[in-house]
Amino acid sequence: MTTSDSSQESIVVQSAPPSKIKLSDQPARLLIADTEEPATDELERNLTALGHTLIGPAPNADEAIELCRTDRVDMALVGIRLPDRDGAEAAEVIFRSMGIPVVIVTAHAEAKDISAGAQSGVFGYLIKPVSREQLRASIAVAWARFRDHTAQHSEVQELQRRLEERKFIEQAKWIIVKRKGISEPDAMRLLQKQARNNRRPLAEVARSILENESLFGVD
Repeated sequence: MTTSDSSQESIVVQSAPPSKIKLSDQPARLLIADTEEPATDELERNLTALGHTLIGPAPNADEAIELCRTDRVDMALVGIRLPDRDGAEAAEVIFRSMGIPVVIVTAHAEAKDISAGAQSGVFGYLIKPVSREQLRASIAVAWARFRDHTAQHSEVQELQRRLEERKFIEQAKWIIVKRKGISEPDAMRLLQKQARNNRRPLAEVARSILENESLFGVD
């Protein structure tokens, strides 16, 4: 015998599977955006020695943003003082628009810079001069924070998706109740039958009913 509980289980089973974001253990391709050549040269040598592929260096924020758009960049190392805009501003565009984590590289460890970076999605700070081991550790910590952020964001999106689907299904079920004059459990069974017959996710069938009630018919 089908119960309302089993109907609720079917909502989960027949929903389309969520997309999973999979990240590697370490970032491979790193963008550098800075203007201080001696420090940037040393940074490039250390990153190469650590096995990373380098993109750039970009001489300003706009070029860094463009490289992030056009090339495959895993992480960006951005100077806090760039000619065209503040590094924290560039970090916000890079992260919010393209989902690329940013580490700020700076000789100025001022509280206002750290606060601005924290609000724009910066995942780490490197204070010049940077040793190879400091670089290795900072990149690893920033990448771990980014992976945690991505996992939490995916979980929130998945929860929102499931709640939205459940809302569609409930609304569609009550449309069937009113149109067919049947009970709520029977309406759910008819909705599930329609999904099975059409080999479509339950939530997708529910959306179709909400979009155009007149197109739905159950034998």
